[in-house]
Amino acid sequence: MASFQNSNFETEIPAELVIARVMELHASISKLESLRPSKQVNSLFTELVKLCIFPSSIDISTLPQEVQQMRESLIVLCGQAEGLLELEFSNFLNQIPQPLNNLNLFPYYGNYVKLASLENQILNENGVVHPKKVAFIGSGPMPLTSIVMATHHMKFTQFDNYDIDEKANHVARRIVSSDGALEKRMKFETSDIMEVKEKLGEYECIFLAALVGMSKEQKLKNLEHIRKYMKEGGILLIRSAKGARAFLYPVVEEHDLVDFEILTIFHPTNDVVNSVVLVRKPFY
Repeated sequence: MASFQNSNFETEIPAELVIARVMELHASISKLESLRPSKQVNSLFTELVKLCIFPSSIDISTLPQEVQQMRESLIVLCGQAEGLLELEFSNFLNQIPQPLNNLNLFPYYGNYVKLASLENQILNENGVVHPKKVAFIGSGPMPLTSIVMATHHMKFTQFDNYDIDEKANHVARRIVSSDGALEKRMKFETSDIMEVKEKLGEYECIFLAALVGMSKEQKLKNLEHIRKYMKEGGILLIRSAKGARAFLYPVVEEHDLVDFEILTIFHPTNDVVNSVVLVRKPFY
């Protein structure tokens, strides 16, 4: 493994090496009895993430069928593990005073701060500055993006966070309730976004988390539904992935964005995992 550990972000690892190691990691992760945080789980996923953020020329669409199937399975496993990690940390933070002052204890906190800063910059460059009301779809038990955005970048914005899991929303509400001013600007709605219709028309900007719609088919349905009900001229920020990062998260391609106006597609080259796709619903 020395070749991976000693590489820096300028060094490209051959695609076949990356794929072979990702398949080995998938096999190990698949055999785990539980995906709850543990030394073994953390170690496997840490290695997987480090491996996938190295530069590589992998084009997911050209991979053989067995690798495609492995990738689909791995994305689901990553999503489950991420949810369990967030839930555990959210419960832990809720047991200590001032949980909002201790968000940096979450292992990927720095990553969320960088991503939120990047997304805010992209939004500002495209005319979205201090929006009155935004939605975050797929906020989870640790709504870090909303919290970081609300406290550092959009200090007067109302955030409506949507998640399908009431347990996730319950612990997220508790974290935010430790700050009265922030709590006033943060709502948590438990619903499948496919059931939310007219309300989507209220937002100047909607964030779509990477793990909402894990299969291509579901992702496209979500995008079509949001486009149908969001306001004309409204902005949708979609998290995607490119290259080896696509072993961790679903990919949204340009041709998936039917009837949207594409504003920006940004692929990070540092330790931020997600690509940022910014689109607008045209005026008709």
